[in-house]
Amino acid sequence: MGAEPLMLVDLQALLLVVGASLAVAAARASRGDIGRAVRAFGPLLSADPHADAARAMPMVRAIERVAHMQTLAVTDRVHTRHPVLAAAARALADCTDPEAYRVYAEETLADRARRHRGGYEFWAAAADAAPAMGLAGTVVGLIAMFANMAAPEAMGGGMALALVTTLYGVAFAHLVALPIARRLERLSLDELAWQRRAFDHLIALAERELRHPPAPRIRAVS
Repeated sequence: MGAEPLMLVDLQALLLVVGASLAVAAARASRGDIGRAVRAFGPLLSADPHADAARAMPMVRAIERVAHMQTLAVTDRVHTRHPVLAAAARALADCTDPEAYRVYAEETLADRARRHRGGYEFWAAAADAAPAMGLAGTVVGLIAMFANMAAPEAMGGGMALALVTTLYGVAFAHLVALPIARRLERLSLDELAWQRRAFDHLIALAERELRHPPAPRIRAVS
């Protein structure tokens, strides 16, 4: 009884289904997207966009205070560890045209969305391919089974391959690849949402400071 679960284990069939599914996904992706799909395991386990947003928005308000009290040119002195926000502050410090800063923000967000999409679409493609790869293994198993009809005792291997590859294809698609793709997509949407809010604040700040600069303070002379 205890050995029955081992009947479902066929490493050769598993490698065939998983390897073929990943190969199909790789054929549809760019080299950069393949790298991003592999590196995505780090954020998959550790990313927390809501915590990032909670840390980032106070930094945005600090940038706004510095610009209001001094000038946009020193906003890059606000310390932040998030690379997107740090780059946004540096671009703001160098900004002379609010429209140019808006374009920078849109391009930054679009580029990040594109790179994120390449990662999670790789895993979605693997999930799409896995059932078909399992079915291909099923066909191979059936061919082997029918080829041995003259020797019934030899038909078991082909039948087992036919059934187990179908199982592996469905399991890899719905228990591994698709959950990875959906979680990466959700993380991307949440991250881009708070970055969009941060950029909206900074764009408004650039508009206010550059198009409607505050009147210079006049110090009274006694």
